[in-house]
Amino acid sequence: MKLLVKAPAKINLSLDVLGKREDGYHEVEMIMTTIDLADRLELTLLDKDEIKIVSHNRFVPDDHRNLAYQAAHLLKNRFNVKQGVSIAIEKVIPVAAGLAGGSSDAAAALRGLNKLWQLGLTIDELAEIGAEIGSDVSFCVYGGTALATGRGELIQALPAPPTCWVILAKPFIGVSTAEVYRRLNKQGLKHPQTLAMIKAIEDQSYSDVCAHLSNVLESVTLKMHPEVNQIKEQMQRFGADAVLMSGSGPTVFGLAQHDSRMHRIYNGLRGFCDQVFAVRLLGEQHKLD
Repeated sequence: MKLLVKAPAKINLSLDVLGKREDGYHEVEMIMTTIDLADRLELTLLDKDEIKIVSHNRFVPDDHRNLAYQAAHLLKNRFNVKQGVSIAIEKVIPVAAGLAGGSSDAAAALRGLNKLWQLGLTIDELAEIGAEIGSDVSFCVYGGTALATGRGELIQALPAPPTCWVILAKPFIGVSTAEVYRRLNKQGLKHPQTLAMIKAIEDQSYSDVCAHLSNVLESVTLKMHPEVNQIKEQMQRFGADAVLMSGSGPTVFGLAQHDSRMHRIYNGLRGFCDQVFAVRLLGEQHKLD
């Protein structure tokens, strides 16, 4: 038996860091939304009781380091599943990009294996299990748009933001999330207006969403990698309505309402950056079959 599952990327419309927790993680306040840029997972039941990861992308590990592997391993152990599975991952989301590609693969594996192994878990139960794998996995289990708090695992659903184009550009570098958080100076941070962003989404005000895009991690990544700032400046020059780095970077995204503006930004960046995408916001939560 085979099952195909999509694993969409996310962007941060707002990302705030409130402090360090006793468990070593950071207390965050983030508004995230899924976009129509997705990896594809093909799950196949195996006669042999093993977990097999198949990927043609050399940056995707095929062992216990892979988050989709961890998701399968966790479900297998917890629910005493004796069937094996092959997880073939077709990578579309750039790796180490601030777009939660690995976390979304893990979330897609959880949703798919729940069906394939007939576990009967609710989406809330899957999200709780996802929190054990990584901070973004819970959000990726639900998809859609949400406020994430705690270390990122406490999810409060929000309406879909106003529809628009999202143009993404990733320079040919990877960024260590742990290193960015380590270098973050909590003194004098300009904190995002999270409540104002939530209101902008609820009011369906595109201009207010653009006005309140904010990410405290930019202050670190832009210093570490000046090319990220250059991409931001290029996007603004080509006419994006608002521009922000997603997560810990290095991917930068720009918003545009009109097709003509989207094409101008996309074409302008392709000569400047190796990975450029133009996609729509998804906005809606995943449903379990």
